[in-house]
Amino acid sequence: MTSSSATTRKALSKIACNRLQKELVEWQVNPPTGFKHKVTDNLQRWVIEVIGAPGTLYANEIYQLQVDFPEHYPMEAPQVIFLNPAPLHPHIYSNGHICLDILYDSWSPAMTVSSVCISILSMLSSSPAKQRPEDNDRYVKNCRNGRSPKETRWWFHDDKV
Repeated sequence: MTSSSATTRKALSKIACNRLQKELVEWQVNPPTGFKHKVTDNLQRWVIEVIGAPGTLYANEIYQLQVDFPEHYPMEAPQVIFLNPAPLHPHIYSNGHICLDILYDSWSPAMTVSSVCISILSMLSSSPAKQRPEDNDRYVKNCRNGRSPKETRWWFHDDKV
């Protein structure tokens, strides 16, 4: 599930460490509804439990996000994927990769882990059907050997889900 670059990633910069420590404290004081941070001693990789929102297709279902922070976070977006099993959703591939613009082209350093999680839960909650993206098999096959979703040229064309 992890990219080959994840094993050779550089240590976090001082700015990234300070920002992540601040976000972690905020998370502990005021966690976003529907999420639980699984505590580890690794500041560079967070595992977050996602609980499907009531009244949606994913109500009470539990999934896990893996968030890997790059050396220059927050100037560079984190890599966010679902761990197996990934939810069935038109923008979530079976390998856990998520097609969501804020994780790539629309990333802003003003975003936080909490805001990303809320956006992902909103995406899940607005889905009218549980299904894989049409190109799931081809995409997943092309991602073998640990290709990061950040290496993909995403086409953001559907803002309904």
